[in-house]
Amino acid sequence: MTTSIIIRGIEGLAEMREVEQLQREIWGVEDLDIYPTLALKPQQEVGAILIGAFAEGRMVAFVFGFPGILNGETIIHSDMLGVLPAYRSHHLGYLLKCAQREAAIARGVKRITWTFDPLQSRNAHLNFAKLGVIADRYYVDYYGTTSSFLHRYGTDRLWVTWLLESERVQARLRQELVPEVSGDIVIEIPTEITSDHEQWRMKTREEFTRAIADGYIVEEFYVSAGVGRYVLRRG
Repeated sequence: MTTSIIIRGIEGLAEMREVEQLQREIWGVEDLDIYPTLALKPQQEVGAILIGAFAEGRMVAFVFGFPGILNGETIIHSDMLGVLPAYRSHHLGYLLKCAQREAAIARGVKRITWTFDPLQSRNAHLNFAKLGVIADRYYVDYYGTTSSFLHRYGTDRLWVTWLLESERVQARLRQELVPEVSGDIVIEIPTEITSDHEQWRMKTREEFTRAIADGYIVEEFYVSAGVGRYVLRRG
């Protein structure tokens, strides 16, 4: 039997408290590192996008982004996207990002940014292959030390840009066939990282920082023969 999932805006303080609890369950963070309802509420009042996925009356995933100004342009920065482990086969990350895009466009916003760990191949596939983002920034230890078990190998991040109404993005959302992948530089990661996580962090940190400093932009990600490959081209 297929579980029925409802995607909709998060309403009221009680549902915002559910967002707090999901942060604990998904990322294992202590209360000090939780984004609280006391911040979510006023952010929502001034244009933040807070959307949940609900199954059998329970929130099982959410996405949160707040408005900001980047180079004089009003944007949404998508700060959190979380899905409970039991629901990660339901494509909720993709569905929530699509709902976030629609909400941003309705606000007159044309650009959403966010960060992600470039060693997470599943997130890389979602971001580049399915959503059509690009990336031209790499940050070393972006969040510093936190209580999350996901951050035990540091918090290096790629900063990605989602140009919501570009032809590139619209083609990905139409699920059109991606042209043959080629580029000036390729940076490889394993699809699953176990004991050698720290070695991969240092290797890819050096490769990304050098390439981006030289004017390259990350444009694609694909997996072949068990290896994830980022494709970079000169900006």
